[in-house]
Amino acid sequence: MSAPTPPHIVVLGGGSAGWITACLLHHRWGARGGRVTVVESPDIGIIGVGEGSTPQLKAMFDHLGITEAEWMAACDATYKLGIRFSGWSERAGFESYFHPFPGPVDLHTEPAFTHNVMLARRGADVPAHPDDWFLASVLAEAGKGSQAAESFPFAPSYGYHFDAYKLGAFLRDWAVARGVVHRPLTVEQVEVGEDGEVAALLCEGGERVTGDLFVDCSGFRAVIAGDALGGEFLPFADNLFNDRAVVVPTARVTDFKPQTGAVAMQAGWRWHIPLTTRTGNGYVYSSKYISDEDAAAELLGSVGLSEDDAEPRFLRMKVGRMRESWRGNCLAAGLSQGFIEPLEATALHIVIATALEFAEAYEAGGFTAQHRDTFNANIGARYDAICDYIVAHYRMNQRSDTQYWRDNAANQHLTDGLKAMLTAWFTHQDIAAANAQQYRIPAYAPMSWHVLFAGYGTFPPADRMQALPQGVQAADLDGVRELLAKSAGNFAAVDW
Repeated sequence: MSAPTPPHIVVLGGGSAGWITACLLHHRWGARGGRVTVVESPDIGIIGVGEGSTPQLKAMFDHLGITEAEWMAACDATYKLGIRFSGWSERAGFESYFHPFPGPVDLHTEPAFTHNVMLARRGADVPAHPDDWFLASVLAEAGKGSQAAESFPFAPSYGYHFDAYKLGAFLRDWAVARGVVHRPLTVEQVEVGEDGEVAALLCEGGERVTGDLFVDCSGFRAVIAGDALGGEFLPFADNLFNDRAVVVPTARVTDFKPQTGAVAMQAGWRWHIPLTTRTGNGYVYSSKYISDEDAAAELLGSVGLSEDDAEPRFLRMKVGRMRESWRGNCLAAGLSQGFIEPLEATALHIVIATALEFAEAYEAGGFTAQHRDTFNANIGARYDAICDYIVAHYRMNQRSDTQYWRDNAANQHLTDGLKAMLTAWFTHQDIAAANAQQYRIPAYAPMSWHVLFAGYGTFPPADRMQALPQGVQAADLDGVRELLAKSAGNFAAVDW
């Protein structure tokens, strides 16, 4: 009995999400007869800004066999070792913290960090700021890259910064050269058959594009998954207040650090993304707390520009997710599938996970919908776990200067999972055990929860912190610093 033939997949929409999905599905099935067609309107703009990634993007390029030398220069890309959060806490000594991507050296230092954090949670006056305990933090602060000397086999995990529009264009050219069909057409209507599945995309000029499976990468419009198939959208607005962004580029920085900046503002936060040709800046905010005009003025002032220097671009965000990412013969991906926040750079992470997990589920079921419910449950759980971690940034903020931050700190619209994580922290329970118990598919490792809570200084008030009781020892911070300094000596300053 011969194996079933892989399907003809039609992707609606290009951009990073559309072309990542096309590349991954073609890579999976192209050599076995599967076909991928991307229908991309030449008239519809793409939301392309300076963007950051998690290490999942590196894993994807490795999976496809694309080297950094091939794609990074084409996309103005730089390395990223983590995120520097500034101004999210008013507690002395915790005004800023670095959230690293963990690496092999950290296996030797994280237990010491976790030990001191537990002591500090119980009121002991011990060093527990996350910046002291991880190699990526040391490298980023020193402006060093992610590539170690050949004699040092313990490179950190890392992501990238890149021009999102150029990344989509690079992947388009790479995919087309390998057999993916690119159709620059404007879709006017989605034809749905009597069985409730998509039959074709009806395009301008009378063109009818048929396929076996359709991937909706049409952005927030969700032309197939939402409009045509009536998929249910689950909003996250009750606990994620931000619904707008204003963006503006500035000149290339000279004091490069391989990190994304996330700077607290009056009604949201500002990203700072260093590219090789420019710097990407964007202010993510809530329109309930600040007008578009005032947000633009605040952003321009924070990056040293005036209204005469630049013309900011505004974006509206539809925050939430589809209840079903896979509905009928349509897979939603990218903004059509959902959007949480750019805060932890998870957008492309979810796109990649969606494509890979869908491919596994679809093929395991003989290219049928046999495993659709399980796939949808897993992707939904992934979204919800990420959402909880993002919400925790706002709920646990240590600011009180504007109503926006006070309302976030008082937010009670929390999931049971996040409530349990907060309870575990404040009642001195094991965070790793709580994370495993609350999230069937944990989106973040226990290290990330420790870094978030400790980075804000979420400990008893300074005047209640006491010396360690007799017989209890803190972790050897001096020894950790020596290990990290010696390890960092194997890395060179970024040459860009």
